[in-house]
Amino acid sequence: MISGGGALLAAWLAPIAAGGIAAWDAAGPPDLLPPPPALTQRIDRIVVYKHHRRLIAYRGGEALKGYSIGLGFAPEGDKSRQGDGRTPEGLFRIDQRNGQSQYHLSLGIDYPQPEDVRRAAELGVSPGGDIFIHGQPNQRKGAPDLRGDWTAGCMAVSDAGIEELWRVVPLGTEVEILP
Repeated sequence: MISGGGALLAAWLAPIAAGGIAAWDAAGPPDLLPPPPALTQRIDRIVVYKHHRRLIAYRGGEALKGYSIGLGFAPEGDKSRQGDGRTPEGLFRIDQRNGQSQYHLSLGIDYPQPEDVRRAAELGVSPGGDIFIHGQPNQRKGAPDLRGDWTAGCMAVSDAGIEELWRVVPLGTEVEILP
């Protein structure tokens, strides 16, 4: 029987024993630190790590806080057309704030970029649009957060998470979305 810190170590190493390095990469290390304090000052950059389902808020190059996210229902790869369920990849800016969204608050990014429009035109399709960082659907108020990848291409956080981001993310904030 493993006790104390040994149990924590065993739980942390379990993904390697069960599924090898790929499982370890997906599981990542356990969160051993207390959650960081609420953000109170404006941030200047957001980085989304799609593979890890994490959104990190930065100020002056310093990572301040991370949030778990859900992505589009087909998250692998870059968005190429309307309705593909993918979350776009690249460098964007927050270009709108919507306090009356069908989701609990939303921060829009300036997708599509000219390159996205060109690529979609070559395929004869629409690149899509209306990509947001948003909270949970308003009709689910008080229900547990939706888990997994369920949006049409947006990045969904908890309602508490979007409320915090709403307070500290100004228009023009850089958003980098990585695979």
